[in-house]
Amino acid sequence: MAGTAERMAKNQKQVAISEFFEKNKHFLGFDSLTRSLITAVKEAVDNSLDACEEARILPEIRVQIDKIDDKKNIIQLKSEDNGPGIPKRSIEKVFGQLLFGSRFHAIRQSRGQQGIGITGVVMYSQLTTGQKTHVRSKIATETSAAIVDIGLDTRKNKATKTNEGRELWERPDGTLKEHGLEITCRMKAKYQRGRQSVYQYLRMTSIVNPHADITFVDPDGDVHHWPRVTERLPRKVESIKPHPHGIHLGTLQRMCTESTDSRMTSFLYKNFSGVSSRAAKQLLEAAGVLEKAKPKLMKPDQIRALIEAFQGERLLNGKAVKLLNPPTNCLSPIEELLIKKGLSKTIDSRFVTTMTRSPTVSQGNPYQVEVGLIFGDGMAADKPVEILRFANRVPLMYQQGGCLLTKAIESVDWRQYGMDQAGGRGVPKGPAAILVHLASTNVQFTSEAKEALAENGEVMDEVRKAMLEMGRGLRKHLEKKKKMVKVQEKFELVNDIIPAIAEKSASILKRPIPDLAGSITKIMGAVIAESTTAWNKESKMTDVSIKLFNYTSRARAYTLLASWPESAGASMEHNTTGGRKEAVGVWAWKLETLEPGETYTITYSLNGLEKGDWTETDVFYRGSQDVIGATKMDEKLLEEIRRQEARAQGDDGEEDAQEQNPLEKAEESKGASAVVDAQPTPSGQQTLMGFGRDE
Repeated sequence: MAGTAERMAKNQKQVAISEFFEKNKHFLGFDSLTRSLITAVKEAVDNSLDACEEARILPEIRVQIDKIDDKKNIIQLKSEDNGPGIPKRSIEKVFGQLLFGSRFHAIRQSRGQQGIGITGVVMYSQLTTGQKTHVRSKIATETSAAIVDIGLDTRKNKATKTNEGRELWERPDGTLKEHGLEITCRMKAKYQRGRQSVYQYLRMTSIVNPHADITFVDPDGDVHHWPRVTERLPRKVESIKPHPHGIHLGTLQRMCTESTDSRMTSFLYKNFSGVSSRAAKQLLEAAGVLEKAKPKLMKPDQIRALIEAFQGERLLNGKAVKLLNPPTNCLSPIEELLIKKGLSKTIDSRFVTTMTRSPTVSQGNPYQVEVGLIFGDGMAADKPVEILRFANRVPLMYQQGGCLLTKAIESVDWRQYGMDQAGGRGVPKGPAAILVHLASTNVQFTSEAKEALAENGEVMDEVRKAMLEMGRGLRKHLEKKKKMVKVQEKFELVNDIIPAIAEKSASILKRPIPDLAGSITKIMGAVIAESTTAWNKESKMTDVSIKLFNYTSRARAYTLLASWPESAGASMEHNTTGGRKEAVGVWAWKLETLEPGETYTITYSLNGLEKGDWTETDVFYRGSQDVIGATKMDEKLLEEIRRQEARAQGDDGEEDAQEQNPLEKAEESKGASAVVDAQPTPSGQQTLMGFGRDE
């Protein structure tokens, strides 16, 4: 038996991580020929976008796919960007060593973190065709580009290099490229069209990366181009320290062992976010650990007690120690206006509503939910809506049914918002596309292939709330359009028939045609608001006009209010009718008297926006008579916006990031009476903004 044990022990050996993934390539998304190609494109494009954004360069990405051997399913993929490039000495580690990267230990939003993706593409190409990946890299400080063919020694998790050299990198127009990266690899893969295709992946990528210019050349030589629609780069994210609520026992134990701090109070204060000096002392007191204890000498029982204090399981004076939420400058949401522009450039429709929820925290990890809905022309009304899922600006192409984001959409009863849905569950049907994006420092996927989000009750609830608010925006739009159509039909009918009758009667009686304005007004019996929002090419501003028609028999008095994108940096110009600011993104004008048959017009321009940023203005009113085409102002909601604005200006540093959205409060107090889309400003406040589009 001893000999058997010795022989078995000799047969045991460590497996390199690269060798493990070589035998389990499906973990990385290389489990079918069509999926492998999409995965390879995804890894290359994600790296390009991350590199460009980190270097503050507007991305220009070109992807080309060629069929080399159709019978053997051999495809060549070439991906090129205008990023900062990679220094020659680092190429072999970036492309030829798994788990090599700069983002794994950084707590911030990013597309990739593990350092597996692009090396996995090199490995898969080598595994299926035996060929290495050709890399060309140019950095701004060098005159020529470095070139090298990279392979992977899976036993040693180390790059193999051949054909190293340098060359001038010329563009098609003959000029030299200043900086950028190009990879060319051959792999066994299959190109297909349809919902799960390279085309669809790049189309979705362009929606949530409106600052990127993306060109795709397919195997047939057809060129597809998604131009950038904004010159504004995403907000630069900052790395933050870990939060106690997200720390595990083993992690805290390692941090203590590696610490150079002399006291536990300074260790907690300096190494964690959300821990003030007072909170550090309270945590230690709750855990029964001395303030002057040295981190390196902490015993396992003490570390376990401290973890329990972190999680609120150990109390101080009967209460859990209160910790501040972590900062949210580690997140870079797309923002409402840019989501709207991204959707509008790829899908032709007449109505778009978008929303970015305020940042919140789950298990110590900051996250933010963004949603968008585009509704109308060009989409099938009898088929399920198109679902566009994203995590940290990366499209999720597979496992839609098992994804948390899809389940959140299915949990909403879309029938009350104007779409078909069997039994009020499942994916709704209608001429629409629903976008949902999760920005987080720690996206929890169901697998290493990053294709679907895992269950998380807090995130699920946040996405569902966003969907409900967005649905209310759609319902409001549809109801408004329905009323306006009826009024327009009635108005046209009255204006056609009554003048014709009057003219005929006057002719028969040989009398002059009477003035019919008063009669038409009595018949209409309505007050109507019409608004137009249009881009002015000459002034480079957005012109807004709001007209109020009094088609009733008595004088009326109103206060008109309009939404405007103040939080997006816009300023109001040429506002000749005056008025005043009521809250963030809300302007008001008081009309003392509007006589029967009279029209009141408000005009102004919005400066500081790009074309397509603001295409419809929501109009609200105060007054006794209903206004068709406008919405009665919810005063409770307006007051809540003012309170949040005041708190943000006070900036006491202890505001709860998970405070209930004012729309939810209004909904609870008044039922389904919320009247506007709520949109957070950069400080997390809410403002009134509408995103319908009428062309």
